[in-house]
Amino acid sequence: MSTDLMLPGVVVPSGGLPDVTQGGPCAVTLVNNKAPVAIGTAAISSAEMLRVGMKGRGVCILHTYMDHLWAFGDKSGPPTFPEAEGQPPDAIDGKYVADEQEEGEEVEEEGEQSAVQDQQASEPVKDQVCPAVAEQAEGEVEKGNEEGDEAQEDQRSPQEVMDALLWQCFLLALKSKVKKSELPLLTSTFLRNHMFSCCPSGKQLDIKKSSYKKLSKFLHVMQQQHSIVRVKELTKGVESIVEVDWKSPELRFSIPEETDIEEVPLVETLYHPPEITPLYSVSARLQPLFQDADKKKGVALQPAEVRNIVTEYVKKNDLVDETNKNYVRINPTLCDCLLDKSEYQDIEILKWDELFSRTLGRMQECYQIVFPGQTPRVKKGRIEPIDVSVASRGSNKKVTVIKNLEVYALDPSAVATALQQRVQASSVLQAIPGAKDKVLVQIQGNQIQQVGHLLLDHYGIPRKYIQGLDKAPKGGKKK
Repeated sequence: MSTDLMLPGVVVPSGGLPDVTQGGPCAVTLVNNKAPVAIGTAAISSAEMLRVGMKGRGVCILHTYMDHLWAFGDKSGPPTFPEAEGQPPDAIDGKYVADEQEEGEEVEEEGEQSAVQDQQASEPVKDQVCPAVAEQAEGEVEKGNEEGDEAQEDQRSPQEVMDALLWQCFLLALKSKVKKSELPLLTSTFLRNHMFSCCPSGKQLDIKKSSYKKLSKFLHVMQQQHSIVRVKELTKGVESIVEVDWKSPELRFSIPEETDIEEVPLVETLYHPPEITPLYSVSARLQPLFQDADKKKGVALQPAEVRNIVTEYVKKNDLVDETNKNYVRINPTLCDCLLDKSEYQDIEILKWDELFSRTLGRMQECYQIVFPGQTPRVKKGRIEPIDVSVASRGSNKKVTVIKNLEVYALDPSAVATALQQRVQASSVLQAIPGAKDKVLVQIQGNQIQQVGHLLLDHYGIPRKYIQGLDKAPKGGKKK
């Protein structure tokens, strides 16, 4: 997909920027040549461009010279339309400028381009375009594109880079992944199964690092400003994409790179459970104990690492009891870190096991979770297990309720469909009060046994992360 034009690369002409409205058609021209080399839509109005100091994204590029669409044509270079005598140039040497185009002007220019191209067919492309484009025409297309992308990314903040990646994955997911038959589609499912899988290799999509912060806000902008999708709250607290404008210019002119599609993993059909590692973070109280190991407050460690650090501290300070090596003598540091005030006068030694257990008990629990193809994430507290329970719904009617599937990147709608097919019973999704972006699956009857088979055997979730399986009916009977 084409890289958008960033404002730091645009030079304001002496006559000022043309009057451009947000979303209006724009053309990108080169030095002293009014022939467009790219077309797109204005990301913001010209007044806003000046207000922000010509920083950020200026034009959302739809089609450029030497892109995939250009390759389908005769692959000719752009003509040369020199500036009229006395007319101020639109850009200084080596820079671009965006200029709003009227439909009539575009048609007129196309005719002029054809005439000039016929006259200059024998002229080398190098004389008609800027040096960077000339290098591409000489066989360095890939290198030129990469250098241009890197230069533009250097001028963008990390937030702007993430916004561009989010936009790219959004368009590519709608165009190549989502089918009309899937609608309505849970927004959480769209993100997890479609947008993440469209992220180019070597990049990491993280909405929290974008200017939107949340998927709901991003989709709201896509609905209000671009009218690409329509989002609706079909269930209280749970949003779904109910409509997609497949004829939207952004979707029609977004041409996904072949490499992106080939490298997309089939997340929606192949599920792999995450790797979960219990961790303990250094608390303020225990900092003196971990100071020699250069582990500051908040550093997350595995239990084995904690054990090694404590052992090294004891040996370094010669605290092993001389009469019984199963005990450790308590020095002032261990006293402050591990003992309660009421124990200061009473405890002088501790067994090794109690020393370790007291250390872990005064650290903050956390865990690392790693999903295939994603960056490891460390979260505070203990990971919530998938909760399976049986509840009564009027006249002693039993239903099975499943919660916290999202914690393990399981799609609640997919789990509900799989269970429905297995037990031939109806299922529904319901919002969990007070838990945003989470839903529970409810299916008729006591289906705990079937839920257990699905989570353990099909999805591969370890049993220790599922609670409630012991409530399955004896002998497989359903109530």
